[in-house]
Amino acid sequence: MSLNMTKNEIVNLSIEIIIKAVLLGVILYYALALLKPFLVPVLWGIIIAVAFAPLIDKLEKRFHGKRTLIIVLITIGAVAALLVPTFSLSDSVINSSQQLAHDLREGTLSVPPPSENVASWPIIGDKVYTFWSDAANNLESTLLKLRPQIREYAGTIASVLGSAFGGILQFVISLVIAALFLTKSEGSVNLYQAVSRRLLGEKGVAWAELSALTIRSVVQGVIGIAIIQSVLALIGMMAIGVPLAWLWAFIVLFFAIIQMPSIIILGPIIAYVFSYADATPATIFAIYIIIVSLSDNILKPMLLGRGVDIPMLVILLGAIGGMILSGILGLFIGAVGLALAYKLFMVWMEEEVNDGLSEKSREVSS
Repeated sequence: MSLNMTKNEIVNLSIEIIIKAVLLGVILYYALALLKPFLVPVLWGIIIAVAFAPLIDKLEKRFHGKRTLIIVLITIGAVAALLVPTFSLSDSVINSSQQLAHDLREGTLSVPPPSENVASWPIIGDKVYTFWSDAANNLESTLLKLRPQIREYAGTIASVLGSAFGGILQFVISLVIAALFLTKSEGSVNLYQAVSRRLLGEKGVAWAELSALTIRSVVQGVIGIAIIQSVLALIGMMAIGVPLAWLWAFIVLFFAIIQMPSIIILGPIIAYVFSYADATPATIFAIYIIIVSLSDNILKPMLLGRGVDIPMLVILLGAIGGMILSGILGLFIGAVGLALAYKLFMVWMEEEVNDGLSEKSREVSS
């Protein structure tokens, strides 16, 4: 009888545990669903906070403990640096669209004829020259031929613009979140180390420090250099009047993050500038862009000197996967996240190998 009672108690206890686990799972799922819209900005905010914590600490020591004021000023400056060009760009796009629509209605829109140099471009020169000449001679007929393509790509361009503005808004939210973490940095670090110790035991603190070093390495040595290159390229293209300069700058940013030479994008732009600009400004632009393209060779030793080596393929897969998963902001989070996962995995594998060798050596000695 007592044996039957024991079995019944075990069954009842199992059912109770299952019910509690299911209820806890439902609550956690509901909480995750509520937090999901904020997950990407929060992750990027944490990454920014970890990357800039050493700089904030140095400034705090230099300015005698005015940490909150320093963080507020830096955050306001960063938000302004994002929003001012964004509003300027959006205003320019709206005005240009309105002017284009007005010129099309009035029939006053015209395309300047191409230079003879365009025909000499390798592979695509003849086709580009012919199409450009047709547009210059009879723009209305050319647009009628392209009406299906224009309708198709107009929606795509609008979607890309909406995604870009949404990404910038998320970036601003992430900056505010990073500022909150930085103001309470000591508590945030203690919490992260406590969670790491809870999950990993004695090695938790060491792994937490390694995580911070890896994040800073990727943000400074990969994303930081990519942002510098894209901004410098954007300045040069806007100065010389390259159409859609912001779009080419974003592509340069993407190529730089995945560790591909930015000259792949900027080289054809140099050739395009030579097709319409005078020789002297075009030559200056070409020299400037070549310097920008090669600047990573100078910046990497400066910003990545104390960093962690991460294979290019890891950065590439993380950036592309992150952008597919979470849009523009995912481009940065994916690169950092996969690099961090790769580094922690490799350290774990090395520890396993070292522990195995140590155990074998003890067996041999005994």
